[in-house]
Amino acid sequence: MSTSLSLSKKRLKELDKLKAEAQQLLAHQQEVLAHAGAVAQQAGTQAQHLTREQLYPRVREGYNSYVVPAAEKAGDVVNRTLVPAIGTALGTALSVADVANDTRVKAAVKRLKDTTGKVVGKAPAPTKKKGAGIGTYIGIAIGVAALAGVAYAVWQTFRTDDELWVADEPDSPAE
Repeated sequence: MSTSLSLSKKRLKELDKLKAEAQQLLAHQQEVLAHAGAVAQQAGTQAQHLTREQLYPRVREGYNSYVVPAAEKAGDVVNRTLVPAIGTALGTALSVADVANDTRVKAAVKRLKDTTGKVVGKAPAPTKKKGAGIGTYIGIAIGVAALAGVAYAVWQTFRTDDELWVADEPDSPAE
């Protein structure tokens, strides 16, 4: 090792020893990092297995236990109440339209108008729809129920139960 400074042989020896120790330390650190990478990769693989074996079934169970029955119940409510009400309203509207288009009704309205000079039975101007309909609220309720089911399944998966966790074995002394 030649330098522009003049160093004693003792200093050169100490510097060479220090350099060798630094290189040895670097080699050890690289080994530790490689081992840590391998452990992290194994942990990732185990996390994938745990997710596939534990999380997915619990989410599926929560979905089947909470979301599906809620959606079926909402469907029953819609079929029992909403569909008949819509059918009745539609039938009534069509009946009124049929009656209004009947020639006898038109003739009667014309005779009444001729005798009084005023227009009778003029329809009010249509109003704009102001808010969300019942379908929007049903959709929101189903979405909230689905979200609650998934959140509950995730909570059940990650909660701490003593019987779910296995205590770590104490490290055995190096042989």
